[in-house]
Amino acid sequence: MQSCEISSDSTDDPLSSALHRHRQPRIAVIGAGLAGLATTKTLLENGFTNVTVLEASDHIGGRVQSIQHGKTTLELGATWIHGANGNPIYHLAEDNGLLEHTTEEERSVGRISLYAKNGVAHYQTNNGKRIPKDLVEEFSDLYNEVYELTQEFFQNGKPVGAESQNSVGIFTRDVVRKKIMLDPYDSEGTKKLKLSMLQQYLKVESCESSSPSMDEVSLSEFGEWTEIPGAHHVIPAGFIKVVEILAQDIPSHVLHFSKPVRRIHWNCSSHDTEEIVDQADHNQDQRPSPSPVCVECEDGECLLADHVIITASLGVLKKAHETLFSPGLPLDKAQAIQKLGISTTDKIFLEFAEPFWSPECNSIQFVWEDEAQLESQAYPEELWYRKICSFDVLYPPERYGHMLSGWICGEEALCMEKCDDETVAEICTELLRQFTGNQNIPKPRRILRSSWGSNPYIRGSYSFTRVGSSGRDVEKLAEPLPYIKNTKAPPLQVLFAGEATHRKYYSTTHGALLSGQREANRLIELYQYSFGAETTKPNI
Repeated sequence: MQSCEISSDSTDDPLSSALHRHRQPRIAVIGAGLAGLATTKTLLENGFTNVTVLEASDHIGGRVQSIQHGKTTLELGATWIHGANGNPIYHLAEDNGLLEHTTEEERSVGRISLYAKNGVAHYQTNNGKRIPKDLVEEFSDLYNEVYELTQEFFQNGKPVGAESQNSVGIFTRDVVRKKIMLDPYDSEGTKKLKLSMLQQYLKVESCESSSPSMDEVSLSEFGEWTEIPGAHHVIPAGFIKVVEILAQDIPSHVLHFSKPVRRIHWNCSSHDTEEIVDQADHNQDQRPSPSPVCVECEDGECLLADHVIITASLGVLKKAHETLFSPGLPLDKAQAIQKLGISTTDKIFLEFAEPFWSPECNSIQFVWEDEAQLESQAYPEELWYRKICSFDVLYPPERYGHMLSGWICGEEALCMEKCDDETVAEICTELLRQFTGNQNIPKPRRILRSSWGSNPYIRGSYSFTRVGSSGRDVEKLAEPLPYIKNTKAPPLQVLFAGEATHRKYYSTTHGALLSGQREANRLIELYQYSFGAETTKPNI
């Protein structure tokens, strides 16, 4: 199958022909996660009828994966609605009664990965000792003070010093260490404990940023990510319910599952389109109209379209963009994909018959005392478990039973994914025994874990702004193709949505949903102008 390219002197403009005939444009949406479903729902609501969704897996949801566990639901993917005021995910959930059984304790306003705002985090050392609560609070105040400094570089235009290498991790480690070492009141033992806690905090931060290490997160751009005001909410019935609400009015014939895409041909001329049609079995007497886009699926089927909206994750684009597009992506878009970051954050759920933790404990935080002077949080493969930063207690127990949720990120998460359940359960049990000092902790009766890094249709959890990248790269990733407003080339052939394309809300479910609405709105505006269609601009 040849590369499709429209010459500058071509007079055969498929979109112009379509507009002249007022034909319904053919739109392909790749991916049935939040972004893809939001795109599709918005288009259908605004009168577009020729929309086809191609989903590589056998289910909707993308990085939302709710697993039924007895009478409750465990989230292997998205778990919290981050913020309420103006958050479209929150309003979808609230308007549809999904938050009726969310307890007050679950409306956390603190750390985003805690299941309950009540209770106390137990910071335990690898020597089996609990760090006193007042010492934890003292260090936490110091860390949060420095965290606020990391926000100022973007928000206040503060210049970044060369010594930080524009890295959140390097800057934070350097400033916190200096403050600890200059404290005249702390003993050497207390200083060592605080330095060890710093490493644990940075691991938690890496899990929340889905970065291999905070050393890779850009200091100058860190403050651009925008937090929506309000609490973080858990959906007791499962985050998948939000996905199902988005999908409920999408006709079944629109959604096509187990349809991974091999290649997207764009800028196709009439001759190229006919050649593609000749190679595909359309089982129809009349040839389809010439189209600027052809989506070639792994099963050999070809879908001709006027527009394709790609909602694949940044991880998939990093892996496949060189072969996924024909012709290849413009250099600046390919460089944006390369520069932006995505990593893997995995959860490890452990279910116990009885709790071994005290009633007020909301999490067990792992502090390795021998890591006080650690410069890099990259571990050899056999030490992958050192990247597990904590186990959080799922709350309330009446819903979840006696369940812990562990967190691990980066390359170490990929190492964990390679292990079998038995091995991971044994290692986690030994860690819990070591850090709590309780050698009688039994093995969990069940383990459940995510594997976002090795999932070929996901390849990572969510994006971050890596050192060397900026919000401009996010905007370049989101920019539709072709770039040039050439009347000879049909506009908006290839559009991009997904959390990684939202400059302010990357890494979030609301960012994914809004990006899908944004790309649908581009097409709505195009056809309002071209058709004079009486459609309604989506409310985003």
